[in-house]
Amino acid sequence: MHYAMPNSAADLPPVFANWLKARRWRLRPHQAAMLSAGQLSLPTLLIAPTGAGKTLSGFLPTLVNLTDEQGAWQDRLHTLYISPLKALAVDIARNLEDPIAEMGLSVSVETRTGDTSAHKRQRQKRKPPNILLTTPEQLALLLASREAETLFASLKTIIFDELHALVTSKRGELLSLGLARLRKLAPNLRPVGLSATVSNPLELAHWLVPHAGGKAQQEPQILRLEGGTTPDISVLDSSERIPWSGHSARYALPDLYDAIKDHKTSLLFVNTRSQAEHLFRALWTINDDTLAIALHHGSLDANQRRKVEAAMAKGSLRAVVCTSTLDLGIDWGDVDMVIHIGAPKGASRLAQRIGRSNHRLDEPSKALLVPSNCFEVLECRAALDANYLGDQDTPAVRKGGLDVLAQHILGRACAGPFEAMAFFDEITAAYPYRNLEWEMFEQAMDFVATGGYAMRAYEQFAKLKRTKDNESGKILWRLSHPKRAQQYRLNIGTIVEEPMVKIRLTSWKGGSGEPRRLGRGGRVLGEVEEMFIEGLAPGDSFLFAGQVLRFETLLENNALVTRTHHKEPKVPAYYGGKFPLSTYLASRVRAMLADPESWSRLPVQVQNWLVAQQQRSLIPAADQMLVETFPRAGKFYLTLYAFEGRLALQTLGMLLTRRLERAGAQPLGFVATDYALMIWGLKDLARLELDLGWSFDHLFDEDMLGDDLDAWLAESAMLKRSFRNCALISGMIERRHPGKEKSGRQITMSSDLIYNVLREHEPDHLLLKATWEDASAGLLDIGRLSDMLARTKGRIVHAALKEPSPLAIPVLLEIGKEPIYGEAEDQILLEAAQNLGL
Repeated sequence: MHYAMPNSAADLPPVFANWLKARRWRLRPHQAAMLSAGQLSLPTLLIAPTGAGKTLSGFLPTLVNLTDEQGAWQDRLHTLYISPLKALAVDIARNLEDPIAEMGLSVSVETRTGDTSAHKRQRQKRKPPNILLTTPEQLALLLASREAETLFASLKTIIFDELHALVTSKRGELLSLGLARLRKLAPNLRPVGLSATVSNPLELAHWLVPHAGGKAQQEPQILRLEGGTTPDISVLDSSERIPWSGHSARYALPDLYDAIKDHKTSLLFVNTRSQAEHLFRALWTINDDTLAIALHHGSLDANQRRKVEAAMAKGSLRAVVCTSTLDLGIDWGDVDMVIHIGAPKGASRLAQRIGRSNHRLDEPSKALLVPSNCFEVLECRAALDANYLGDQDTPAVRKGGLDVLAQHILGRACAGPFEAMAFFDEITAAYPYRNLEWEMFEQAMDFVATGGYAMRAYEQFAKLKRTKDNESGKILWRLSHPKRAQQYRLNIGTIVEEPMVKIRLTSWKGGSGEPRRLGRGGRVLGEVEEMFIEGLAPGDSFLFAGQVLRFETLLENNALVTRTHHKEPKVPAYYGGKFPLSTYLASRVRAMLADPESWSRLPVQVQNWLVAQQQRSLIPAADQMLVETFPRAGKFYLTLYAFEGRLALQTLGMLLTRRLERAGAQPLGFVATDYALMIWGLKDLARLELDLGWSFDHLFDEDMLGDDLDAWLAESAMLKRSFRNCALISGMIERRHPGKEKSGRQITMSSDLIYNVLREHEPDHLLLKATWEDASAGLLDIGRLSDMLARTKGRIVHAALKEPSPLAIPVLLEIGKEPIYGEAEDQILLEAAQNLGL
């Protein structure tokens, strides 16, 4: 295994050398090293900063090999490229086609995404290109086809771009099983991983190679290109007052507009779609220079997104307000500034986004971090420091999920009959499933074949059957009916989104004596969650696609809307995912808070905030957890500052309120942020030890993750939501059936019914196990909460106060807030802040 870059460069064929020379380019050492690794057929992980030419490095061995063996690869697949985004696959194909044409190489390149026509996809199975660029879902579909064995027999290389983004989700689990299957079909297959942000290179490299008995059967080569130009990053120090809470950064609008005017093209990243909508609209209200500013997020219509991307490529936009849809890979050469609105929640995510600016190795990326509130100032500074140090915090590779395994089992049967023991060996060769036990594999097989003990009486769950092979005498598993293959193809994938409704812009017709009627046609602006639309009444207005719309009615799967003259939407937000605060950044924020000498690097108003906290309450040490109690408006409050992310603190809030309720402390509610948890009630929580005989150490004892957690989960709806996702991924519940699609309400009713049956009659069912594993890692963040309770045991410091502390005021502002991102602030709390001298 190599971490250093080899010094020697492999010789290039003349056509490549001449092409590089004509452009006054040279082969970089890491590209030469990748060429050498390709000639030796070594599994390789290349870690290189953005702009280092990772993609060319990955494809160079393929292009050289195809050139050396010209004529031998007609209608044969040589290299498969897997991208986390179909837009990235299309962009890479375009970047490959130009040099291939310029060198006159006889190499065919095609993409295969959800946008590829059915005719072309069928042709690709019979006459594939030499290089096929695709996505994890399309690979799963290809492997589930009868043509898979023939199609992939010639495959020599598989390239995983942005590997770190692929392996930390259920998509990565399914992809790892696909890689294990490809090794059986193409035994000499060479895997290549490309990544810019990696926290654990060895783990990521081991994902690429086969395993047996839980151990790697090959040692992967790791090539790391250090360096690149140090980025130019700053945190906005605005003359305006930084808000206590909220996520809009509206205070910084003049600064943002000035930054856009000062640069050629800027990307303004936000963490949620509603933030993108609000920021885009706010910028247009002050766009006196009519700068070309666009909006890009995943809910917008695909045609609208493509128009924005095309305008970006032409360099005709001054700014784009975007979400994670523009995080990865695509080379926007004219972008010279990245502005990050709000805290990035992770050092690696920030590095990835900053890399969109000056997408070249020898030019510094330029970025501006714009904190939305006081706490985010600390997080932005911690992220900036981490970026300069080169520290990474990408999540660990996930353990293989049982629901994903069930989906893969059915896909394998779609390709043809198989023998269980050989299939088990194949599955456990995949890194996430390397420790899968035979008994669990058997349970997964039984689940796909029958639905499990409680469901085996229902024919719709019987998808596999066992038969005896006449030639070998082996017991083989095959599809119970050919229609199962079609159902599998319609429901493939691991991305479970909320049921969506199209937003269709229409208008009222009639008038002048004719009855008014609402048109049913009109342009589709995009999609929003069905749950959001169901909460609207006719006449409600909301913000979408940069405009205020009036909801008129829901017609089938279309929300019919009209434009309205209202300046402010009545319902100002819709749903959108939030990123969790990484453990790494949380620890850096705690350390910064505990070190007053570091405060001088913060804006003066934030320094004053922390000094006031030091004077009126306490500043905890980095290894302590501060708990404050105080009365306010006839209620009593308890606030703890843990800096462990919203999910872990929400779970802690649920468990603590249950524990306090059982003890008679009369809690009324709680609110959790990424940084703190606040609980309020009718009894003085500062008197826990006197009234209840409880110390704070007892209150936060780790035993709450036992019986308290089990009892709460039994009563909550959270596991039902997690079960619904697992049931969809596993195939127990189908989103789509030939000729029809289920509504979100129908899916929820089906999943709730099955969940209740399994809880009562088969509590050890495979899907219930998958549900608990999902909820523990995702919705509840149990592992992180457990680590926090262990870390702070015996290190809890209590401050009994007569009024809210400076740190508590931002948390108080979160109480009762709708999920919006405006600046509607509580006047009483602002007066309290002023009384504190802030």
